[in-house]
Amino acid sequence: MDAPEPDQTPFAAVSAQTSRLGRIYQSYLDKSTPYTTYRWLGTGVLLLVFFLRIILAQGWYIVCYSLGIYLLNLFLAFLQPKIDPSLTQDEGLEDGDAGSSLPTKKDEEFRPFIRRLPEFKFWHSATRAIAISFFCTWFSIFNVPVFWPVLVVYFLILFSLTMRRQIQHMIKYRYVPFSFGKARYNQRSGH
Repeated sequence: MDAPEPDQTPFAAVSAQTSRLGRIYQSYLDKSTPYTTYRWLGTGVLLLVFFLRIILAQGWYIVCYSLGIYLLNLFLAFLQPKIDPSLTQDEGLEDGDAGSSLPTKKDEEFRPFIRRLPEFKFWHSATRAIAISFFCTWFSIFNVPVFWPVLVVYFLILFSLTMRRQIQHMIKYRYVPFSFGKARYNQRSGH
C-alpha cells in the first residue's frame, strides 16, 4: 500500500534547476568577458531604451533618479583604488601593510592600479541595474509623482561635487585609473 518515494523532493528539484540555470548564466557571462566594447555597447543601448521609456511614458522619474545614483556609486567605486592611499597614509605603519600603498616618487617600485570595482563587475552590476529599472517602469506602483526638474538639479549638483572631490583625490595621491595616455613599452625594443 505504500507508494514508492520519488527520487527527489520538490525542493531538491527546484534547487537543481536553479543551479543549472545559474551555470548557464555564468557560462554566458564567461563567454562575454573578452568582448568589452560589445558589452558596453549593449549596456548603452539598454540605457537608451530605458531613457526612451522614461521620456515617452512621462513618469517613473524616481526610478530613473535611483538608477542614476546607483550608477554614480558604481562609477566612483570603479575609479577608486582597491587600497585607498589616504587611509594607508593616515594610518601610517600601524597595520604593517606598508607595501600596499601607491608609489608617489620616481624611485619607488611600480605598482599597477588595482580598482576597487573591476570593469567586468562594474559592467555586470550596471547592466543588471538598468534591466531591473526598465522592468520597474512597467508597474504603476513605482510611478511616484515627483517634480522631476528638482531631481535633475539635485543629481547634477551631487554628480559635480562628488566628481570634483574624486578628481582632487586622484591629483593629491597621483593615481590615474585609466590606461590611455600612459606610456606603453614594447617587448622587442626593451623600452
